Amino acid sequence: MKLHQGLLILGIVAIGVGALVLWTYSAASAPLPEGFPPPTAAGAIEIKQYPAYRAATVQVTGDLAQAPSRGFSPLFRHISSNDISMTAPVETRYPIATLEAEAATAGDATVSFLYRSLEIVPEAVAPDVQIEDMPSMTVVSVGVRGGYGYDVYTGGIEQLQTWLAAHPDYVVTGPPRRFFYDGPYVPDPLKRSDIQIPVQRQ
Repeated sequence: MKLHQGLLILGIVAIGVGALVLWTYSAASAPLPEGFPPPTAAGAIEIKQYPAYRAATVQVTGDLAQAPSRGFSPLFRHISSNDISMTAPVETRYPIATLEAEAATAGDATVSFLYRSLEIVPEAVAPDVQIEDMPSMTVVSVGVRGGYGYDVYTGGIEQLQTWLAAHPDYVVTGPPRRFFYDGPYVPDPLKRSDIQIPVQRQ
């Protein structure tokens, strides 16, 4: 095989792999709830406004690193049994103690699937699932690209704490949360998440 033929084949393979990755990235990304802003750009910190939304929520106690995966199955059963379409992001709210210098690694967290619209009402709700109507809120948000590990969450919180220290006109008004935008089949380098703290300007 001549050199230029080999390079041509490698180029075609690279294009195919790239297309597959982009297809996986797009196919696994569900639509946002109505009125939600897009994910924060990787590495950026910004103030974001969120409208009120409806969520199906489960509470998870114990290792906070395992909370998102432990909450996923009962929530997936909930939307499947009610024929409710999947949206992104999946939300995990962490204890306020994770904002402290020695961040907590265990405690009570909530994991939520967000409905596309406030008009959606499920027909059946399992005992371990709670339907919540969440109020509109303002958050400071840092965008993250990469895996969904708990160390990434704590690193994001440190960035937000540094930002808040430099902007004392904003005060914390609620527990922190993480928005997970992409499914398990998206490669880790392409996964998107926002780490957020609810705030209010004084």
